[in-house]
Amino acid sequence: MSETRSKRRRWIVWGVEILFFIVLFLAIKAWVQRDMISGEAPALSGYDLNGELVSLADFRGQTVLVHFWATWCRICQLEQGSIETLSHSWPVLTIATQSGNAQELREHMAANGLTHTVIVDADGRLAANYGVRGVPASFVVDGNGEIRFRETGFTTGWGLRTRLWLARVL
Repeated sequence: MSETRSKRRRWIVWGVEILFFIVLFLAIKAWVQRDMISGEAPALSGYDLNGELVSLADFRGQTVLVHFWATWCRICQLEQGSIETLSHSWPVLTIATQSGNAQELREHMAANGLTHTVIVDADGRLAANYGVRGVPASFVVDGNGEIRFRETGFTTGWGLRTRLWLARVL
């Protein structure tokens, strides 16, 4: 009888510990995202690597991923392949924040085989307008210009696809 009670007690302790770590993880995530904007997406425009003006308004009527990243960010480098693949089937607008000028970004993109649209945010002003305090940070904006999902930190390609699909159908 005492062995059964011991096992039950151990399972309860493990359950409480797991619950504690889940709550702690969610609290930290909420704290990190506290300044990220929600609701209507603010105007966003800048120059791409070809010197052409690109705007979030260009994507009106479409669900789009707005992704902030930096060349010096290791986690961003882990996500680059997923973002590139995603850009072949969904509208993707990426903003390279505090990553140098257009020439440096062109070299980075070429060296890594990346072709998606990139806006140069040399001074971090565009990121600040979205409340981005750390990269990577992603926003899923629906066809009406509303932010439906926001995320900071590493996100899988499938996670982003799911959020884009949900924003489109809901």
